[in-house]
Amino acid sequence: MSGDKIVAFGEILFRISPSPEIHSAEFSMGGAELNVATALGAWGKDVAYISRMPDNILARSIEKLVSGNGIDTSRMLWGGDRIGIYYMTPGSDMQSLSVVYDRKYSSFSQLTTGMVDWDKCLEGTKWLHWTAITPALNADAAAVCEEMLIAARKLNITISTDLNYRRLLWKYGKSPKEVMPSLVKYCDVIMGNIWSASDMLDVHWKEDELVRGNKDSCNKIAAEVAGQIISQFPQCSKVAFTFRFAKPDGSLDYFATLYNTREIIASVDFYTDTVVDSVGSGDCFMAGLIYGTLEKMTDQNLINFAAASAVSKLKVKGDANRTSVADILSLI
Repeated sequence: MSGDKIVAFGEILFRISPSPEIHSAEFSMGGAELNVATALGAWGKDVAYISRMPDNILARSIEKLVSGNGIDTSRMLWGGDRIGIYYMTPGSDMQSLSVVYDRKYSSFSQLTTGMVDWDKCLEGTKWLHWTAITPALNADAAAVCEEMLIAARKLNITISTDLNYRRLLWKYGKSPKEVMPSLVKYCDVIMGNIWSASDMLDVHWKEDELVRGNKDSCNKIAAEVAGQIISQFPQCSKVAFTFRFAKPDGSLDYFATLYNTREIIASVDFYTDTVVDSVGSGDCFMAGLIYGTLEKMTDQNLINFAAASAVSKLKVKGDANRTSVADILSLI
């Protein structure tokens, strides 16, 4: 049976931002799903994180740090030999070619079906969150995701996914369109953007119909694409898309949309004159979507809160965001 806990599943990573010219590097923990859990923990939600790490002193210290952020780590999986790493030059984003992944043979990437007792790991769970990053790693990881989703569906757990497209990871002979539809069909809530939806799912829209930065144009295409998703995946009841338009001066316009099977609802418009760190803003959006849904916000308040959560992350260095709910609401 489902309970009250939110569970996020994904890989814990080291994020290293090297500056070779001065012989130094910035170091932090990363991972899209962990970022979601961190925000929810900061907002007082009962949240757990499932990943797999080697059983050594370094990994145990990471577990302690994660637990210190209000996240239940009792469901953590142990085994394998190494923690995955990604290198990213300062100022870049996750779609940039300046990102280098070093995740092969990591403990998490070597998960296979049959290794996890999902009924036990999902006990007492109300909401399960995963992302498209995990099935991008290898065929085994994709199969593990399906195994988990089947178990969650049987337990009547609400399932969400983020269509994170990491083209540098899809290297095992399968395209996202060959893998993701069979996983997304289990999901109740889907988020991403119209570009990742096109890359990963059998949905279509005409690029020449999009006027970048024009909200009416974006809303029209968002409604069209979200409608295709819900038609293709009837389990889904909410589709959220983010729109982020950077300007040459470093400022940024941001808004988001929510489709609830009946209508498209757009957030208020946000503007920021500077971006400290764009990594993790989508994860904080997802956390806001989960939080607002569980708090039974109206759809308009829900998409406003999720978008404001994402914008607040742009001012925070590192992957994760612990900005308070009150401070996020003050942005709306």
